[in-house]
Amino acid sequence: MRLDNLLTEQPNQHSASIDLLSTEEMLRVINAEDRLVADAVGREIPVIARAVDAIAAAFESGGRLFYIGAGTSGRLGVLDASECPPTFSAPPELVQGIIAGGEAALSHATETTEDDPAIGARDLLARGFKAGDVLVGLAASGRTPYVLGAIAEARRLGAVTVGVSCTPDSELACAVDVAITPLVGPEAITGSTRMKAGTAQKMVLNMLSTGVFVRRGYVYGNLMVNVQPNNRKLLDRAARIVAQAAGVEYDRALALLAAAGKSPRVAILMAKTGLDRGAAERLLSDAGGRVAIALERSTHG
Repeated sequence: MRLDNLLTEQPNQHSASIDLLSTEEMLRVINAEDRLVADAVGREIPVIARAVDAIAAAFESGGRLFYIGAGTSGRLGVLDASECPPTFSAPPELVQGIIAGGEAALSHATETTEDDPAIGARDLLARGFKAGDVLVGLAASGRTPYVLGAIAEARRLGAVTVGVSCTPDSELACAVDVAITPLVGPEAITGSTRMKAGTAQKMVLNMLSTGVFVRRGYVYGNLMVNVQPNNRKLLDRAARIVAQAAGVEYDRALALLAAAGKSPRVAILMAKTGLDRGAAERLLSDAGGRVAIALERSTHG
């Protein structure tokens, strides 16, 4: 199938002579194109919000979030999924990334598998995907057979589907429940969708995962209060988070973290309410894991 009608494959007049420019001029052209990405993503915020709410609802019911893609899109999905456990202490199975070609494709291009929709469906089922989960299909062109096959299987199961593409009225957009379509325009290097399209997809994924975990109470104020302090850097970050949120000195925050079993959320509640660990954990659980609600309930008895 010819691709020359796709927006992501169109020539970019602003970079037509990029090979003749000085290094600095070349980089300014690329940077000017990159500045278009944030606005393109911003225009999609209403539908991104719908996706966040759908994923949060799935989490409430025991569902999970899956990303699936090929090439750059698949690598970005795996990247976002892999960052959720250390950032939010999320179980590794809660957010999963699937890439055409498997783990080998993360470091070596194996894009031939992206042409088979049956492999996409098979890879999805192999992860135990079920009706209560959410599938986010990633394809800059919006036509990758591997992704479309997985989306079709998810819809057959009755699961919520989301598509992220950078082409208007794409096959992917027409196949999903929620279509997120940041139109970033032609790439500075024609067809190199690892550039603007990849950046747009990364921004959308940041919004999806961060937005869901904010809704789930893993953030207090703008602090990552569910960070997993499993090394010295993260322990220092957790202590600074507790110190800021609870209004205590750094050393006191470290002591609270130790007493709280290294849970910043529990440590904050212990500091602000005077409760012991067990009582603070029960208060947090009753508040659905949200520190702000737990504090409000402790105040109003």
